[in-house]
Amino acid sequence: MGRKRTYKILLSDEDKKVLLTTINNKKTCKMTVRRCRILLELDENAPGQLTQIQIAKTFGVSKSTVSNIVSAYIRGGISAIIKINRNPRQNAKRKIDGRLEAELIRIVCGPAPEGRARWTLRLLEKQARIELDEPVGREAIRLTLKKMNFALT
Repeated sequence: MGRKRTYKILLSDEDKKVLLTTINNKKTCKMTVRRCRILLELDENAPGQLTQIQIAKTFGVSKSTVSNIVSAYIRGGISAIIKINRNPRQNAKRKIDGRLEAELIRIVCGPAPEGRARWTLRLLEKQARIELDEPVGREAIRLTLKKMNFALT
């Protein structure tokens, strides 16, 4: 027998309307849509109540994700569910954008340097420093080539 629910989620008709419009908006990201659907499932006014574990299994998330959605809703309401809070100090900027990827692939597809049979990551790093505007590290080059399914061998 599980613990009793600490919080009761009772969604009003306006809340449901906001959640459904967010779900049906084509520009809404998958994570926000999933949060909205989980919150609709947690509504105690709706028939056919599921437990948090059942909801987690249904949506393919962990139980702590469902608990975090409940606590976010209790603290901040619908806006806390819909809005994704990112840390402004977080460096989520891509190291290599599409233009640099294309230039890197152009270099790799070209002939290998004099006296070499093929490109290595170190050689690519040196060549990228010479040809490209921005310095690019070996790891960024490796991840880009891996993403493009491009093997150096």
